[in-house]
Amino acid sequence: MRLTINPDQFECAKRIAEELEAAGATDCVMVGGCVRDSLLGLSSKDIDLEVYGLNYNQIVKALTRNHQINLVGQAFGIVLVDGAIDVSIPRRESKVGIGHKGFSTESDPNMTPAEAALRRDFTVNAIALRFDGEFVDPFNGRADLEVGILRATSEKFREDPLRVLRGMQFVSRFGFEMETQTISMCRELRTEFSTLSPERVYDEWAKWARGNYPGKGLDILKKTGWLAEFPCLGAIDGLPQDPAWHPEGDVFGHTAHVCDAAAEIAQREGLTENERLTLLMAALLHDTGKAGTTVRNEAGRWVSPGHAEAGVPLSEVFLRSLKAPHWLIDHVKPLIREHMAPMSIQRDEKPTAKSVRRLAMRLDPSSISMLALLCEADNNGRPPLPKGKPLEQWMEIAAKESVEARAPEPLLLGRHLLERPELGYEPGPEMGRVLKAAYEAQLDGDFTDLEAAIEWVKNERVK
Repeated sequence: MRLTINPDQFECAKRIAEELEAAGATDCVMVGGCVRDSLLGLSSKDIDLEVYGLNYNQIVKALTRNHQINLVGQAFGIVLVDGAIDVSIPRRESKVGIGHKGFSTESDPNMTPAEAALRRDFTVNAIALRFDGEFVDPFNGRADLEVGILRATSEKFREDPLRVLRGMQFVSRFGFEMETQTISMCRELRTEFSTLSPERVYDEWAKWARGNYPGKGLDILKKTGWLAEFPCLGAIDGLPQDPAWHPEGDVFGHTAHVCDAAAEIAQREGLTENERLTLLMAALLHDTGKAGTTVRNEAGRWVSPGHAEAGVPLSEVFLRSLKAPHWLIDHVKPLIREHMAPMSIQRDEKPTAKSVRRLAMRLDPSSISMLALLCEADNNGRPPLPKGKPLEQWMEIAAKESVEARAPEPLLLGRHLLERPELGYEPGPEMGRVLKAAYEAQLDGDFTDLEAAIEWVKNERVK
C-alpha cells in the first residue's frame, strides 16, 4: 500500500527504516495518522516511525551519519529526523495522577507491537504498517475504519481526559460515529476536564473546525455530557425557537446545522485555515446570546430580541477561556454582533450604499465578505427550509463601493490638514475631532475624494 503522502518524504522514511534494520532493529513500522489517513484515501502531512529492538542511543548513532538529528523529544524516546519524521521507541505509560499529564512513561524497545498499541486512544489510530505492505492491527482498527466507528482501544482510554476532545474532532473530521461503550468512558472522564490546559482544549477545537462534519462533533459533546463544560453552549441545548422560522428544532440543533453549512461553504470558497477557523467559530457562537434573551411574545411565539449583541461578550468569554489568539477573538466578535444585518431592512427593500459602508466599518477587522458567508450558513442551517444568500444584495453594493473585504479607508488624514496651514489645525484633540467627524461624513456619502473632503473641512470650520 502506497501512502498518500509526499513521495520524497515516503522514500526518506523508507531509507531510515532500512538503516535502522541494518543496525539491528527487529521491526520498523509506520504508525498513527499517516496509516489511518491513507486507508481513508486522505493525504497525510507526516510519517511517524516506531522502532523495535534498538534503544534511543542506538537509533541516534545509526542515523547521525546520513541525517539531521534533533533530540527535542528525548524524554519520550522520540528522535526528529531531517526536520520532518518522528522516529520513536515504543513506550509504556503508567497513570500516576489525574489529568492529561498524570502519566509516567518508560521506553521499552522489547515490547510487542500489540503491547505498544495499547497506549493509543482509538482503534483507528492503533494500526501500524510495515514498508512491505503488511499491517499490524491488533485491535481491528481497519474494520472500524470501514464502518466509520470510533472505538476506544482499551480500558486505558479512561486514563486521559483529552481523548474525549480528540474524539470530538475526529468525528468532525471523518464523520464517524462513536461506539456506545466509548461514549460511557467519555462521560466518566468529565470530572477531569478542569485538569486540561486551555491551550490543549483550544488545539482540539481548532482541529474540530477543520472537519466537514462539525455538527457531529458537537453531538459527541452532548452525548458525553461534556457540553456542560462549555457553559455558553450548554445553555442553548434545548432552548426553544419559533418552529415556523426554525423547523429544525432548538438553538443547539440549529447551531450544529449552521456549523455543517459553514464547513460546506468554507470548502466551496477555498478559505484559508484562519478564515475557516473564523467562520466556524462564528457559526458555533453566533446564537449563544439567545440563552439570556429568549421569551414568548404577545402572540405566543418564541423570540430572542437583542441576541446578536448579547452573544458578543459570551463569545469572548468562551474564546478567552481557551486562550484563543487575539486576532481570532477580534474577528469573531463583530461577525456575531452583525449577523442579523439582513433583518435590518424589509425583504422588498434594497440596502443603501451608506448602510453598506457603515456595516463594513462596524465589522472591522472582519469583513462583509465573511459576514455574507456566516449569514448564508445561518440561513442554510434551518432544514428543510430552502437555502439562500441573505447578504447577496449587500455584497453587490459592497463590491461597487470596494468595501467587501475591508472597512472604507479614511480619505482625510491628519497629514492632509497639516499640509494646509491655512486651515488652522495642529496636532491635538481638535484635529482628532474633525478627522472623526470627517470619516463619519465620508461614510454618509457627503464626499468621495480628498479635495471634496478638504472643502467639507472648510465648511465645518466656518460652522
